[in-house]
Amino acid sequence: MDLGISSHQIDSLERGFSFRSDAALDMRMDRRQSIDAREIVNSYAAEDLARIFREYGEEPQARRLARAIVEQRQSRPLQSTGELARLIERIKGRGRREHHPATQVFQALRIAVNQELDHLRRFLESGYETLLPKGRMAIISFHSLEDRRVKTAFRKWSRACLCPPRALRCQCGWSQKVKLLTKRPIVPSAGEIQANPRARSAKLRAVERI
Repeated sequence: MDLGISSHQIDSLERGFSFRSDAALDMRMDRRQSIDAREIVNSYAAEDLARIFREYGEEPQARRLARAIVEQRQSRPLQSTGELARLIERIKGRGRREHHPATQVFQALRIAVNQELDHLRRFLESGYETLLPKGRMAIISFHSLEDRRVKTAFRKWSRACLCPPRALRCQCGWSQKVKLLTKRPIVPSAGEIQANPRARSAKLRAVERI
């Protein structure tokens, strides 16, 4: 599984994924679905926006930004990526940041719109069942939210028992499903990052069904 998003979609300005252009707030991978980023930004309560920014974007100023968005939309709804990016930049400032101040909020909105972590969570509940004995699974993630979930699931799959450490005997009924092939994630080399800068945050983890 490659959990990365399509560069073609990100680079298509009209899709509304990027803060580097002024396009409609969309961010849908599947344009047949009804909810988009504009609906979330203009209809969700401040508490819900803050939760999305905090949980999906790890944004430290989640509450402040959520309140600013709600205040802004009372006079005029936010319609474009440019409007949202400028609002975030006004609140957070540019300073000497390595990334644009809107990066984390845009990531959070994209994840929320497409329910990316929900899809991943459902797969990781029993994804080992897709493997035949000796079959191998490799998952490449591109941010810490995904990687933590993959690491946790793989470690669970590789355990022989899920009972608390002090349990006198096993009562969980669990058995080891896989063996870990990567105790630590495999990351791209400097040469690969130079050839493909978007690979810089990639982490690969793998298991083998027993």
